[in-house]
Amino acid sequence: MGRPLINKHALALATLFSLTLGEETSGKPYETPEQRAAAAVDNILFARYILSTLAAVAFCLFIYRVVIQSIRYIRTLTCLNNDTQKYFKMPNLAFGAVKQHLLYAPLLRRRRNREIHFAWFHLGYIPTRFQSVFLAGIVTLNVTLSVWGIEWNGTRAAALSHLRNRTGTLSVVNMIPLVLLAGRNNPLIGLLNISFDNFNLVHRWFGRIFVLQALAHSIAHVMIIDRGGWESVQMAFHSSQMLMTGLVATVTAIAITLQASAALRHAFYEVFLHLHIALVILTIAFLWKHIEGTHPQSYLLTVIIFWALERFARLASLVYRNVGRGGTKAELELLPGDACRVTLNMVRPWTFQPGQYAFITVPSVGLWTSHPFSLAWSSNGVDDQQQDSEKGYKVSADDILANPDDNSTMSLIIRRRSGFTEKLFEKAERSTSGITTISAYVEGPYGGHAVLHSYGTVMIFAGGVGITHQVPFVRDLVAGYASGTVAARKVILVWVIQSPEHLEWIRPWMTTILAMDKRREILRIQLFVTRPRSTKEIHSPSATVQMFPGKPNVDTLIEMESENQIGAMGVSVCGTGGLSDDVRAAVRKRQGVRNIDFLEQGFTW
Repeated sequence: MGRPLINKHALALATLFSLTLGEETSGKPYETPEQRAAAAVDNILFARYILSTLAAVAFCLFIYRVVIQSIRYIRTLTCLNNDTQKYFKMPNLAFGAVKQHLLYAPLLRRRRNREIHFAWFHLGYIPTRFQSVFLAGIVTLNVTLSVWGIEWNGTRAAALSHLRNRTGTLSVVNMIPLVLLAGRNNPLIGLLNISFDNFNLVHRWFGRIFVLQALAHSIAHVMIIDRGGWESVQMAFHSSQMLMTGLVATVTAIAITLQASAALRHAFYEVFLHLHIALVILTIAFLWKHIEGTHPQSYLLTVIIFWALERFARLASLVYRNVGRGGTKAELELLPGDACRVTLNMVRPWTFQPGQYAFITVPSVGLWTSHPFSLAWSSNGVDDQQQDSEKGYKVSADDILANPDDNSTMSLIIRRRSGFTEKLFEKAERSTSGITTISAYVEGPYGGHAVLHSYGTVMIFAGGVGITHQVPFVRDLVAGYASGTVAARKVILVWVIQSPEHLEWIRPWMTTILAMDKRREILRIQLFVTRPRSTKEIHSPSATVQMFPGKPNVDTLIEMESENQIGAMGVSVCGTGGLSDDVRAAVRKRQGVRNIDFLEQGFTW
C-alpha cells in the first residue's frame, strides 16, 4: 500500500518547501504533490523526534539527579549524630558496577583527562564511556533520521531532493541544542547538576553534526542542478539569492568547525573566541535569508531567542555586579612561583558557595575578553589573619558561617601562563608597592552545585593551582563539623606542588582554617613536593600537617583511607590530567568494595 492521503495543509506546506528550498531550479517536478507533502511531513516529524528525544534524555537525567540528591540529603540527616555510619559504608553492588564500568570509566583504558598531544598540537581529551554512549546515540539518531523514509529506489533527483530537504531541516533543528548548551547561563547546568565543561563537550559534537548535515544538504542540491555541468550550477547560484545565502552559510559553518579544532582553540584561544562569535553571527544571518518563509525558520528563531537571552543574562550580571559605588576593583599581589593573588572588591557580591567560579574581565589587560577562574576565598573585607590575631582565640564555626551575604571580597589565585594571565602577571610585577589596584568586571557566580556534606570520609586532591577550587570545600567541611551540620568525620587534603614556595599562595587562608574550632579532630593535610631544592625544605609542622618529597601514590593513599573509612566516601580532584586520571582509576578499582564516589573539576576548553 502507498502512503495515506495527505491533507491540504500538508500539501500546501510541501509546495512551500519545494519552492523555497530550490526545487524550481530544475524546470520539471521530481514527484507528485502528494509525495512532496509526505516528505515535508516526515521532515517536520523527524525534527520533533530529535527535540523529543533530547527532552526525554534531559528528563531522565533530572529524575536521576533528584534521586541522588534525595539519597544524599537523607544520608546527611541520618549521619549528623552518628559517628560510625556503618550502614552507608557498604556499597550498592549494582550501582557500583554502573559507576565502575560506565559513569567513571574512560572510553578505552585509563586515560581520560590527560591531554592528547601530537608534537606541539593539542588534540583534546578522551570522553568517558557514558559520554561516548550518549554522543554515539545522538550521532546515530541524526544519521538514521537523515536517510529514513527516503525512496532510494525511485528517481535519482527525487531521492536527492528528499535528502536535501531532510538534512537542511535537521541541521537547523540541531542548532537549538547547539546554542543552548554553549551558554554559560544554560539552565540545564543547575537543573541537571551537570558541569558546563560536560555540556561544552556535547555542544562541540552538535556543532559537527550541524555542519555535516548542512554540507550534505548543499552537496545534494548541487547534484540536482549539475545536469548541465558546472556552468548550470554557477548560473543557478548567481541567479538565486536563496542559493547564494545558503552557500555562504555553509562555508561559514565549515570555517567555524575548522577554527574550533582543539589545536587552534588552545594555541590561539582569544583569536578563536572572537572569530567564533563573528562566524556564528554570519552563519545565522545568511541562514535566516536562506530559509526565509519556510517552516525551519521557526527553529532558527528559537535559536536566536536562546542566544539573545543568554547574552542579555550575561550583560545583566555584569551591570548588576559591577556598576555603581565606584565599580569593582581588583587588587593584584605578586606571589612566588609565577602566580598572583587577585582580591576582588565587589560592588554587589553574592552568597559564596564552595566550587563556584566566575569570569573575570580586566579592560586594562585583556580589553573585553573574559576568562574563568575558581574562587578560592570570600570575606567581609577584613583580613582573616588580622582578625585571628585580634581575637586571640580559635576561629569558630559561627565566625565562618555568619553573615554569608556580607562577603564583599572574593579572592583567587592566577598562575602565569600565556595570553591574558601572562599580561596580568606582568602588570602585577611592575608594581613597586607589591599590590596593584585596577578596575575589573566580574560575571557570575557559576558552578557551586557540588556538595560534600553527606560523606563521612572526604578525600580532596589538588594539583598546583587546583588548590583554589578545593580550599573552600575544606573550609566548609571543617566549619560544618564544628557546628554539627555535615556528616563528615574525616577530611584529608592532599596537595601536590612543585616547590614549598607555592605554599605562599594560600598561606593566609590556610592559617584561618588551621585556627578553626575542632579542626584537629577532622582535618589532615598531606603536602607532596615534587621538585624540592633540598631535603631541608621537607619538614612536617605537626601530626595533622605532613610534608613528603616526590609524587604521591594515589592508589595507596585512597586504599589506606578506604580501609578505615567512616560512612560513604567522597573523593574530589582538581589538578593536572595525570592526577585526575590516577584518582579516577583508584576510585573505580574500589567500586563494589566500598561506597565511594568520584567528583572531578576541570576546565577542558
